[in-house]
Amino acid sequence: MNFLRGVMGGQSAGPQHTEAETIQKLCDRVASSTLLDDRRDAVRALKSLSKKYRLEVGIQAMEHLIRVLQTDRSDSEIIGYALDTLYNIISNDEEEEVEENSTRQSEDLGSQFTEIFIKQQENVTLLLSLLEEFDFHVRWPGVKLLTSLLKQLGPQVQQIILVSPMGVSRLMDLLADSREVIRNDGVLLLQALTRSNGAIQKIVAFENAFERLLDIITEEGNSDGGIVVEDCLILLQNLLKNNNSNQNFFKEGSYIQRMKPWFEVGDENSGWSAQKVTNLHLMLQLVRVLVSPNNPPGATSSCQKAMFQCGLLQQLCTILMATGVPADILTETINTVSEVIRGCQVNQDYFASVNAPSNPPRPAIVVLLMSMVNERQPFVLRCAVLYCFQCFLYKNQKGQGEIVSTLLPSTIDATGNTVSAGQLLCGGLFSTDSLSNWCAAVALAHALQENATQKEQLLRVQLATSIGNPPVSLLQQCTNILSQGSKIQTRVGLLMLLCTWLSNCPIAVTHFLHNSANVPFLTGQIAENLGEEEQLVQGLCALLLGISIYFNDNSLETYMKEKLKQLIEKRIGKENFIEKLGFISKHELYSRASQKPQPNFPSPEYMIFDHEFTKLVKELEGVITKAIYKSSEEDKKEEEVKKTLEQHDSIVTHYKNMIREQDLQLEELKQQISTLKCQNEQLQTAVTQQVSQIQQHKDQYNLLKVQLGKDSQHQGLYSDGAQMNGVQPEEISRLREEIEELKSNRELLQSQLAEKDSLIENLKSSQPSPGTNEQSSATAGDSEQIAELKQELATLKSQLNSQSMEIAKLQTEKQELLQKTEAFVKSAPVPGESETVIATKTTDVEGRLSALLQETKELKNEIKALSEERTAIKEQLDSSNSTIAILQNEKNKLEVDIIDAKREQDDLLVLLADQDQKIFSLKNKLKELGHPVEEEDELESGDQDDEDDEDEDDGKEQGHI
Repeated sequence: MNFLRGVMGGQSAGPQHTEAETIQKLCDRVASSTLLDDRRDAVRALKSLSKKYRLEVGIQAMEHLIRVLQTDRSDSEIIGYALDTLYNIISNDEEEEVEENSTRQSEDLGSQFTEIFIKQQENVTLLLSLLEEFDFHVRWPGVKLLTSLLKQLGPQVQQIILVSPMGVSRLMDLLADSREVIRNDGVLLLQALTRSNGAIQKIVAFENAFERLLDIITEEGNSDGGIVVEDCLILLQNLLKNNNSNQNFFKEGSYIQRMKPWFEVGDENSGWSAQKVTNLHLMLQLVRVLVSPNNPPGATSSCQKAMFQCGLLQQLCTILMATGVPADILTETINTVSEVIRGCQVNQDYFASVNAPSNPPRPAIVVLLMSMVNERQPFVLRCAVLYCFQCFLYKNQKGQGEIVSTLLPSTIDATGNTVSAGQLLCGGLFSTDSLSNWCAAVALAHALQENATQKEQLLRVQLATSIGNPPVSLLQQCTNILSQGSKIQTRVGLLMLLCTWLSNCPIAVTHFLHNSANVPFLTGQIAENLGEEEQLVQGLCALLLGISIYFNDNSLETYMKEKLKQLIEKRIGKENFIEKLGFISKHELYSRASQKPQPNFPSPEYMIFDHEFTKLVKELEGVITKAIYKSSEEDKKEEEVKKTLEQHDSIVTHYKNMIREQDLQLEELKQQISTLKCQNEQLQTAVTQQVSQIQQHKDQYNLLKVQLGKDSQHQGLYSDGAQMNGVQPEEISRLREEIEELKSNRELLQSQLAEKDSLIENLKSSQPSPGTNEQSSATAGDSEQIAELKQELATLKSQLNSQSMEIAKLQTEKQELLQKTEAFVKSAPVPGESETVIATKTTDVEGRLSALLQETKELKNEIKALSEERTAIKEQLDSSNSTIAILQNEKNKLEVDIIDAKREQDDLLVLLADQDQKIFSLKNKLKELGHPVEEEDELESGDQDDEDDEDEDDGKEQGHI
């Protein structure tokens, strides 16, 4: 505090000695008085003196006031006075009342007293704890004092609050205060707290600040709200600007969708108050913070897509095309739309489809270009339109092709009824206004940026210069204007266009060199020693000539690479050429243009360089320098390397396309799989439900069977216990309707049951049981006949064997007799009687033998006939077996059909029983209500008994089958 005393002593016009003594006495009372009322009165008196005698009160009373905050927290009144006094001491809000001759030291009192206060970090922690008090006389002065501390020494106070437990969370509670004064000052406090401190910004964001601030903006009327909306928007900018984490949290929290109502301003011309303009301006800036080109590309792209999906871009385009919008709001809206569509194909396509509400409707791009080439429009508006056009073409080859196509002969409207974008650009390019020349040249250069196809297409553009003269190409017309010595801004714009056009396009270089006047013009411009104003033009000419060398394919013999290098060395000198080339990057406006894509210039004179062109210069300056010093052999090697790289690039591109196609196919297959999975899950769910329903019906059917014998007994009990419950007539009528509906359903089910019964009867009658029995009996008869035939065959075989044995025996005897006869004849003659007897015996034996042989032959024939008959019977038996198998299969099928029909009959019985139960319960309910009911129970029970009997008969027949 010694330096403060020095300040006090150095003041020429200090307070009177009596007032200093009064302050001292009051401080003594605060420090020594035992009565709370005395201390309160003393602090109140110090508060009244603190504004006028800020230095003296601060020097003598600060320590006492801090002690009051520590010891007298139970009394909100004295705490409020102490906080107000400290605020008056520290705040510089009353500096306007200080006399002009006050020294610099007295003007800096606020920061000095703040430094004393925060020297003890416990003081800031104490102040944060006081903010938890709900009493208005404590909380409001505390908010103002902490805000003043942050304004004086923001970084130091931020660090203390950051390390304080729950420090930021306590301050966030201020936004939920029902008293608007505290809530609004709380917003100002958070503004100062979050300024340039990323850590605190993240904590505040995750304490649900976005939700609360957006709620406040909505409650206050969005853009029609007052200064509170402005303060909330400034706080939102503090939280989001250059803070990728908070931006991602804002997008993921779906807060972008809540920004759309901000821009629903309507078409009325009135109602644009100064506060509304300020609010809308801040809202547009907040949108730009989310899609700034300085953000990471992924974050910017996701925000752009979200703005299109929620309709925010469409709303901005509505403001863009509306009438009666203030100029500064229109300009900022154009800049905002520019950054929302920059590099986002979907948004760029939508912007291309926007039409202005004119008759006939014109594309918004054409209307904006008309403003850009109109020298009567404000300079800031023309810059905004140029930026919008650049953002529309940024990484948008489709849009570039559409713009260039409006310049080609096949697409130009011969009637002249409509004006195209290409015609407007050509008109601006050859206008007498240098700013229009520059803007049109830069806009056309962006239509060619990184697009070799459009560079070649633009070579086809032909311009009619005057009546009777042949048309001239656009490339030649640009070089003609350069040679005419127009304004520097015009020449710079044309040279930037030509450099962009010729870079990475050997065909355009060949067309440029084909005009024999171009190279001498460039070498003449570079070789001259001109003033500082012309140095930039010389540097651009050197760049254009260097591009003509580096991208030269040596298709023109007169201007091959080596010859152009020799020409430079002979007429300019390599060192001089490189020096002139360096004039571009050394220009004072070059570095300014290279920082931001937006063309933001204070006046037209500063509009020299384009941001994308600075990138091109940075890329080509080094390679052109190397190309100038290279020999022909090195050029050949480099060309070979280029060809190899081109082949490699083509292969890589081919494989990339293949991978892309495979990725698309894979995605389609994945979608099909997911669809089939969903269908499978649905079917499984349906099957599960059906199974559960079937089980429920089975359980109900079993329960009904169990309870069937008890129903008659329960009916008497229910009828005796029925009472009126005061039910309304509407419910009675509804119950009657349900009964009628159930009766109709029962009749329908009974008819279905009758159909099923008839089907079962038909199936029973069509079953071929008799035929099967006959076939079975026939089969049995065949089997018996076969057995008899087999037995007879066996008997015949045994007879044949015995006869064969007898024949063999007789033959043996015959042989023996013959042998004896021959021996007897040989030994001695026999008398005649004896020969006769022997002859007779021999004849006898031969007769018997022949008879036996004949009988044997007949038996063989009979055996053969029996074998054939046996084979025929066997074949008949096989066919009978196959017929039996076929009939058995048909029988099985019929049994399955009967079982299915029986199941359907059971299901119908279950449904019928369920309907009967419902009818029975509803009748009981009607009886309880006292209404007469037709007695059908006996008939139904009879029907049920008949059905049960039929079921039993069917069961018996089925079992028999």
